[in-house]
Amino acid sequence: MQFELTKEYLEHLNGAVENGQQAELDILIDGLHAVDIAEILEEQTKDEAKAFYLVLPEELAADALVELDEDTRERFLKETSSADIAEKIIENLDSDDAADVIGELSEEQQDEVISHIEDIEHASDIIDLLHYDEDTAGGLMAKELVKVNINSNVATCIKEIRDQSEEIENIFTVYVVDDNDLLQGRISLKKLLLAPDNNKVEDVYTKELKLVKVDSEGEEVAQIMDKYNLVVVPVIDEIGRLLGRITIDDVVDFMREESDKDYQMASGISENVESSDSAWVLTRARLPWLLIGLFGGILGAQVIEAYEGQIQLHPETAFFIPLIAAMAGNVGVQSSAIVVQGLANNSLGLDGIWKKLFKELLVGLINGLVLGSLIFAYNYFFSEDLTLSIIVSTSLFAVIVFAAIFGTLVPLMLDKYKIDPALATGPFITTVNDVFGLFLYLYIGYLMYSV
Repeated sequence: MQFELTKEYLEHLNGAVENGQQAELDILIDGLHAVDIAEILEEQTKDEAKAFYLVLPEELAADALVELDEDTRERFLKETSSADIAEKIIENLDSDDAADVIGELSEEQQDEVISHIEDIEHASDIIDLLHYDEDTAGGLMAKELVKVNINSNVATCIKEIRDQSEEIENIFTVYVVDDNDLLQGRISLKKLLLAPDNNKVEDVYTKELKLVKVDSEGEEVAQIMDKYNLVVVPVIDEIGRLLGRITIDDVVDFMREESDKDYQMASGISENVESSDSAWVLTRARLPWLLIGLFGGILGAQVIEAYEGQIQLHPETAFFIPLIAAMAGNVGVQSSAIVVQGLANNSLGLDGIWKKLFKELLVGLINGLVLGSLIFAYNYFFSEDLTLSIIVSTSLFAVIVFAAIFGTLVPLMLDKYKIDPALATGPFITTVNDVFGLFLYLYIGYLMYSV
């Protein structure tokens, strides 16, 4: 049953914490997931959240901390000593989550926390993970896994699995390595259970295995797991040694963060922000693209000013300036959004760039013909001005075709130079297409009225 946080439940919970009613509190949180605990903490006041967090079981408290948004987690960590962070949080987390939490601390506090970790192997794993970029396979992986030696027999293998499983919550795959820790393949639990005890692992393991290298981009990892419907994928180094594993929940979190980042970038927000951030942070994130939009508006005004005399002679042309600008921006954003999506899911293929460009050109021509014909019919019957009808319809056709090509080319060029193509789906495309669309419309009008 899904947990639903109500005002009554929250009041009841806070009362139990305040009055030290541990038995009542245990009943209230019985069966709750770490995500549910995080939701409660987000809704409590600062003092209520602190009091509730301190009486939670250590493992549940540690897992809930990972599920909090960054601002709330930062607040909790600031009010917790380095020793408590190490003993009550880090010791109860898998290496990947522990590295993520420690990575948010200052370098000085990172050293303090790591020095308080009693499990030397766990501390070593965390230090290793901190060296990897968070958007790579190394930054996504956990060091906890189950592996067996290819030269072992089945009985030894089963004993190894039992010993290693004590520190792992979920076993998705048992990996097979050689004496140098080079990944050889995987082995199913079913085969192990059915095989005689004296059989060698090399006789029952499977060589076929999808894997990623430690420096692979996070997007590549997500694409591989999505393509082959994997719940876990092993991570190897340059020479093939097994380093860790990436589970589907880590990839889902990564893709959600990337999706939020791309959405904000496409909306003209230059950095990753939350609605709870301060007014200064939100302003800093929004202002750069608003300034670009302002600059684009000034350019548009300059274009209109350059054709002021023509507009005075033919004021009816001014009526369609908003239409041309709006259509140019909309078409450009549509084209760029489709290309960005193709780049994100790697669906363009080897020859997909030119095919996509030609397809968008064809779509632009068809849309331009349809919309240009409609606006021509409207002007012809309602304004009875043939010249205006030709100017508006021709301009709209040209603007739509240009916007479709421009909206396709820009993200492709950005991707080629390793710049996030999501930039192309926001104010940049809209602003450029608006300005160029105005220029094209007024220039075609100038040519037509000069004939």
